[in-house]
Amino acid sequence: MSPQTITEKILAAHCGKDTVEPGELIQAKVDLALANDITAPLALAAFEKTGAKDVFDKSKVVLVMDHFVPNKDIKSAEQCARIRRFAQGQQLPHFYDVGRMGIEHALLPEQGLVLPGDLVVGADSHTCTYGALGAFSTGVGSTDLGAAMATGEIWLKVPESMRFTYSGQLQPWVGGKDLILYTIGDIGVDGALYRAMEFCGEAITNLPMSDRLTMCNMAIEAGGKSGIINPDKTTAGYVKERTSRPYSFFTSDEGARYAEERHYDVSKIELQVALPPLPEKSVGISALGKVAIDQAVIGSCTNGRLEDLRVAAKVLRGRQVHPRVRCIIFPATPLIYRQAMDEGLLAVFLEAGAAVSTPTCGPCLGGHMGILAEGEKCIATTNRNFVGRMGHPKSEVYLSGPAVAAASAVLGYIASPEQL
Repeated sequence: MSPQTITEKILAAHCGKDTVEPGELIQAKVDLALANDITAPLALAAFEKTGAKDVFDKSKVVLVMDHFVPNKDIKSAEQCARIRRFAQGQQLPHFYDVGRMGIEHALLPEQGLVLPGDLVVGADSHTCTYGALGAFSTGVGSTDLGAAMATGEIWLKVPESMRFTYSGQLQPWVGGKDLILYTIGDIGVDGALYRAMEFCGEAITNLPMSDRLTMCNMAIEAGGKSGIINPDKTTAGYVKERTSRPYSFFTSDEGARYAEERHYDVSKIELQVALPPLPEKSVGISALGKVAIDQAVIGSCTNGRLEDLRVAAKVLRGRQVHPRVRCIIFPATPLIYRQAMDEGLLAVFLEAGAAVSTPTCGPCLGGHMGILAEGEKCIATTNRNFVGRMGHPKSEVYLSGPAVAAASAVLGYIASPEQL
């Protein structure tokens, strides 16, 4: 049997084969099917067209109301009402609404719903986040998701794999967000088109789970089908207390085939900022001129975890947000919100003059809770900075990690914490 990548092993296991080949079409069983308040209505319509009365497995369908909630207008309220009726009718145990919901891609790993070796599909492009746990997870269309909700299976083309190896020691303040922005800057927004981006090397081994999730989250910003990291003791420690469900550690074989390989010395990677209008326009902070900002957003499925909030609080403690800047902080889940409160982080943010929001995707997609006006500039820990992404088509979004976003909120222009 030829050597296989972790991605090929997981897909083979889910279609009943010993091995699979890149480019091969397979029909695979899914461990979890996910939708949110934007994508679920279309998926439910597709589900109903199949004629199925019940979902394939109530415990394997997850619906999270996280984009336009608390409902921002009548249209979003009606949309969510339809999903609520479906969840209640199907008696879905994993339906997350206001007060219990968090940003889906932070919530599912936190709750132990995604585990190593799983195959997860979600009607949201950032479903690729869960590869940080050693799972194969990918975004699909709402129609495909509706069919998966009915049958528990999905057609997939086995992707080629790219291997990215990171060596060396990180510079101060540099984290997973900087590594992935640097990588996307290197290969471009289509550099991994329909490929599995496999992250490895000593620098990845030394990353905490929060940074691994951040890196896999943005695989889609390079065109990737998925992002994935071979599970290790950090993975085991993360999932150990989160589930009683069995799981499997798959790892890539020595000699497995990769379509392409890239190597990076992280000691040479400084804090990164992606300039509008694409994530690939990343530059080192030292090469960026003095860009004044109107808003700073810290949160999202990319950087709204407790570790991210701790970094922001370390920068903001004892300082004040610039009077020209609106600083909005979004803990990604209710648990993270509570933990941040218990650690005193929320007090730090409020004393600095920042606003703290309930968990929501809100501003990331230009939904609510932080829309930009014409000509305004924002530094954000989100994942996309396309034209009009956070509001007016003539606004601009710059992407960074939480350290840069927090420092920029204080100084009023994009800056490193070392400039404070």
